[in-house]
Amino acid sequence: MLSQAQRTAILELSAKGVSKREISHVLQLSRLTVRKVLRANSADVPEIQRAEKAEPYREQILELLVSCKGNLVRVHEDLVAGGAVLSYQALTGFCRRQGIGQTPIKAAGQYHFEPGVEMQHDTSPHSVEVGGRKYKAQTASGVLCYSRMLFFQINPTFNRFDCKVFLTDALRHTGGVVERVMIDNTHVVVLRGTGREMIPVPEMEAFADRFGFRFVAHERGDTNRSARVERPFWFIESNFLAGRTFASWEDLNNQARQWCDKVNSTYKKYIHAVPRELFAVERQHLKPLPAWIPEPYRLHSRTVDVEGYVSVNTIRYSVPVAWIGRRAEVRETRDKLEIELDARHIVTHERALTPLQQRITLAAHRPPRGAGIKRSDPHPEEKAIVEAAPETALYVAALKQKGRKVVVLALRQLLRLLREYPREPFLAAVREAAQYGLYDLDRLERMILRRVARDYFLLLDTDTDPHD
Repeated sequence: MLSQAQRTAILELSAKGVSKREISHVLQLSRLTVRKVLRANSADVPEIQRAEKAEPYREQILELLVSCKGNLVRVHEDLVAGGAVLSYQALTGFCRRQGIGQTPIKAAGQYHFEPGVEMQHDTSPHSVEVGGRKYKAQTASGVLCYSRMLFFQINPTFNRFDCKVFLTDALRHTGGVVERVMIDNTHVVVLRGTGREMIPVPEMEAFADRFGFRFVAHERGDTNRSARVERPFWFIESNFLAGRTFASWEDLNNQARQWCDKVNSTYKKYIHAVPRELFAVERQHLKPLPAWIPEPYRLHSRTVDVEGYVSVNTIRYSVPVAWIGRRAEVRETRDKLEIELDARHIVTHERALTPLQQRITLAAHRPPRGAGIKRSDPHPEEKAIVEAAPETALYVAALKQKGRKVVVLALRQLLRLLREYPREPFLAAVREAAQYGLYDLDRLERMILRRVARDYFLLLDTDTDPHD
């Protein structure tokens, strides 16, 4: 079909006295086409009047669209089964032109941000290789909306503590504070509500007040609202993480910061500028950082185990042997772990993220050569039981061999029974259990309780006077 420009050219050439043969030669058109345009004497493209094959089945299509849950393939199958003669393409074209089952198309808009107004923050999962092992990690990213300055970190987890650490480092990196931080509706920050009705967790709201910004969330489903921070995730995965391995998480994030400095100094075609040059303008509109920025931390309360360790995030850290069995307060920061027994007794460890289930022992906490616990030495619980009740020595030795529980747990339970119940019922129950080869300590406890009830809780005869 000829366009309006071609029709106009034919009419103008004809008005200048150019023959039809010459017009068809110049415009590479057939003479029949030229004659039709000259006969119509109009540059408007004629509308095609064509009957819709699916029009007679409109009502049936609307009914089937509901019963088939919007699946046009099933609608077409039912129409053909009912005797309709039309192709699937004719059906889909009819529905598209008539707007049946179609989501109304909306034009994409633009968001304009003034300098220093907003930073967008979000996270995305990625796979990284750290220390020769592959991990599923979380990439936390922050982007200044005006200058497009990028800052990100990668850690094996992302919770409220990690969020506060990341935002503190991001604000220090920018050297100023924006008015608001836009987030996806994440439970790390959100207490309840979404979009404008979002209420942040008091802990995170207090963190924001300390720096002087506020958290805001976009409406549910409005992902374009956070497009500034969503865009770099693919670039991080396809460029920064591609082919790179890291010795440690610290090495990973140091390389990430260097990569950010390089990326922020390169020209971006989609903004026609260099982010660092735009940041020179935006930095003047940022609010100054607080005079003192406290380091984010997380508190744990732990009891030192029998081996002289405390466990934090499944990783065990050593303390002096004298602390065994005592409660200690653990302060976890980004780089350190401080284990405090009291104000005068504090042990500091380098914080480890991976691998899990490892033990970290400081040189000062290793016993001198030859002074460690020997395998032949009895357990502390066994020693305490035998010292308190020597009569139970044979039963304890048999319990270690024939008991179904872990030896340490079984000895602890037996020591508890010895300490909590009277001595005579306990020893009598142990003698009977040893006679019949019973090493189920729960059953042993029931045997003790029966003796205690019989010997210590005598019921009075109601037929006699208690004063006689």
